[in-house]
Amino acid sequence: MASSLPAAPAAATRHFADDLRQRSDTALAALLRARPDLAAPSPSTLRSLAARASSRSSLERALARADALTMQVLEAVLALEPVLGPLPGPLSTEVITWALGGSPADRPRVETAIHRAVEQALLWDTRGGSDAVPAAPADLRTVPGLDELLGPNPAGLGPHLEPVPDGLPEAVGHALGAAADRSGTAAAVDKLLAGAPPGARAILDALAWGPPVGVVPAAGTRPRDAVNWLVTEHLLVRSDARHVVLPRMVGLALRNGHTHREARTLPPEPQGRTVHTATADAEAASAALELVRRVRLLRQSWDENPPSVLRAGGLGVRDLRKVAAQLETDERATAFVVEMASLAGLVRDDGDAPPSYVPTVTDWDDLDDAARWARLVEAWLASRRAPWLVGSRDDKGALRAPLSPDLQRPWVPRLRNGVLGVLAAEPAGDTVLAPTPESVVEVLTWHTPRSVPPASAVEGLLSEAEWLGVTGAGALSTPGRVLLPDVSEAQVTPVTRTSDTWAGGALAAALRAVLPHEVDEILLQGDLTGIVPGRPSRELARLLERATDIESRGAATTVRFSPASVTRALDQGETADGMLDELAHRSPVPVPQPLEYLIRDTARRHGAVRVGSASSYLRAADATVLAGLEHDPTLVGLGLVRLAPTVLAASVPAAALHEALRNRGLVSALEGPDGRVLVARRGVTGRAMPAPRSAAAIRMGSAHDAATRTPDPETLVAELRAVEEAARAGARARADAAEVARSVATSGGGIPLRGYRVVGSRPRTEITAVEQLAGTPSGAPEPPMPGGEPDAARAAASADDTGDHTGAEPLDEDAGTQHPADGLALLRDALRDGSTVIIEVAGHTGQLERRELKPLNLDGGRLRALDPNREAELTIAVHRIASVLPTSPAP
Repeated sequence: MASSLPAAPAAATRHFADDLRQRSDTALAALLRARPDLAAPSPSTLRSLAARASSRSSLERALARADALTMQVLEAVLALEPVLGPLPGPLSTEVITWALGGSPADRPRVETAIHRAVEQALLWDTRGGSDAVPAAPADLRTVPGLDELLGPNPAGLGPHLEPVPDGLPEAVGHALGAAADRSGTAAAVDKLLAGAPPGARAILDALAWGPPVGVVPAAGTRPRDAVNWLVTEHLLVRSDARHVVLPRMVGLALRNGHTHREARTLPPEPQGRTVHTATADAEAASAALELVRRVRLLRQSWDENPPSVLRAGGLGVRDLRKVAAQLETDERATAFVVEMASLAGLVRDDGDAPPSYVPTVTDWDDLDDAARWARLVEAWLASRRAPWLVGSRDDKGALRAPLSPDLQRPWVPRLRNGVLGVLAAEPAGDTVLAPTPESVVEVLTWHTPRSVPPASAVEGLLSEAEWLGVTGAGALSTPGRVLLPDVSEAQVTPVTRTSDTWAGGALAAALRAVLPHEVDEILLQGDLTGIVPGRPSRELARLLERATDIESRGAATTVRFSPASVTRALDQGETADGMLDELAHRSPVPVPQPLEYLIRDTARRHGAVRVGSASSYLRAADATVLAGLEHDPTLVGLGLVRLAPTVLAASVPAAALHEALRNRGLVSALEGPDGRVLVARRGVTGRAMPAPRSAAAIRMGSAHDAATRTPDPETLVAELRAVEEAARAGARARADAAEVARSVATSGGGIPLRGYRVVGSRPRTEITAVEQLAGTPSGAPEPPMPGGEPDAARAAASADDTGDHTGAEPLDEDAGTQHPADGLALLRDALRDGSTVIIEVAGHTGQLERRELKPLNLDGGRLRALDPNREAELTIAVHRIASVLPTSPAP
């Protein structure tokens, strides 16, 4: 049985590039917004835009963002395209709705999906409907190259083969057409199977919904006899000795004209348990305060003992475990705290040798808890890092560490917003839904079936939202809902917001609204403990942090005073009288005597032995030389302290001290550790290292650079239209020149054709000669041509070869090699139509060879084509193709 495609209908004479060319400026701008990769870098022509829109890489990006309904529409159109010949009428919205197994109620959603696919140039209408999908008539086609991505069996249907059993095309046409009676398909199949051996119908039913390929049973068995009968009746086709395939028309007949069992017009509903909104908000508020507290403790810990940076970057396992013990949590949650502190710019690599992680100098300590939390949320929502991968191993078997460069993932913001969109799908009320991770993955899979998110990534993002306080008890909290204020259904597109929307604004205010009320008192007890009946105020929290140790947390916080905690407060500048006065002011009962004794006794012993630091010293043999220097107001910045009658210590380096004394008039000298005077040498001083930019500044700068490089869609469309108009003007000039050449050939006149340069076997300057004709002033005398008519006829014939026969843009051969996008567009059009093109290929000697070829496959940078004149196939590297021209039609 021969395999062939039916002839394309008369309506499908337009090409995809012509469809883009005929779209309005608004439609082209919408295409560039929906597929931003088409505008970076900017295409040179509309044909270049069409070639880029049909390229494999761009189509993969577009399909990665397509939902399940859009994918079903594309599969249905691709599956029904080859069988349009036997079907009555065009491939319209009604036909696609029926093919998807949808009901009339599903038609508006299917029509919306078709409109979206046409807007994104995944489908195009051969009847001219490009700006919007008309209800009728419409004849839809897939963009060139889409069949390579969707595979040879779209919707599980086999290849289209001819001939097919009598009655099936008409039956399938009635099933897909507008006829009210759709029962003819089943009747036609039953009629064909009336005399079938046992098991034949079961074999067809097994292959009907795919995959359409089956293994041939063993010889001499009843299933083998049934397969042989089906092959004889053209209901199955042998693909090789061991396999049979179900033809597409037979598969459609068995499916009653459907390409899919049912239309997936709506995403699945997430499943889970319901949680009271008040409970979710309370849990979220508690998690937010705990995260802020842990970040504060992290900064304090690394300020006292900065951990080292690993050679490959990141925090070591020992340091991570040490921080986890200090924060009283597991390593997984600790890694998230460390990542959040780094993303918010609260800790960083100090850049020393060896480097360490240290806290930064920020206004963090001056903010309240809600503003601190808002800053952390802002950093989390814009982050591209995946902290949930900490502890896993990379491809080389190395353990991934917190703050490691290996945790960067560019798809994290999109997936994070998708997860938040699923959580926010249900409107807020008295109760909210806490979906399971499996149901979240199921919903996200409907939105992006070709890029299914990993279940581990979804679970990690849900855990991060729980630790951050965006969710509470598994449900989206009221502060978390502020992150996606306009979400009415699950979204998977990242939402761009500025920090002004959150920090100190709506997000911080939303958290303050659900936080428990602050208390400003502490109940002191005789056993050196105190109880705070609620969330301590900002001032009380600072006092407790400095002077106490936390024993328990909950609805009330229990703290304990100890010699170590009181010493810590004294180290930070507190005094015994100041602490006792503040405690008496905040306690409803008098300060217990044991606590007063503890504070005063610790303060009396504090500072009995003092330790200081000095960067340089000043000594002299005569004490009178140093008299009064430590009291000199001009030297107050040196930090001079007298250690002995002949020795002064300074807080500045020796070079600065030496320079200051010289300026004062003292002739000092620098000495080394051994007491000898140093000899000054000229040398190269070190260079100052600039402070690195913050992550937010880097992101804003990258976004600004990208916006600067990528032009506005409307501006780019206007530029493409200008290039298009210039090309049309050039085409009209060449057409006028060709007409002049024809008239010269007919009249027998002659014009000298100069500047011929023969490449391969073809003159390359025929267009130049014609352009010379076009440039000849009207009325100027025409010089005679040697040889008369033959050369003029050759010029006319060459002018005909350069005409715009297929609606393609004329090629300016004098400008050098053709633009690659134009050549690829012509090759794809030839692949789609099964036509031939004229290809110029650079040979091994560097000369151009011109051949008329029929493209068979274009993939991986190579073109496989058939040479009809030599009846041979050849493979050509795309980079060796200089130009592609459409085959000229017969005169």
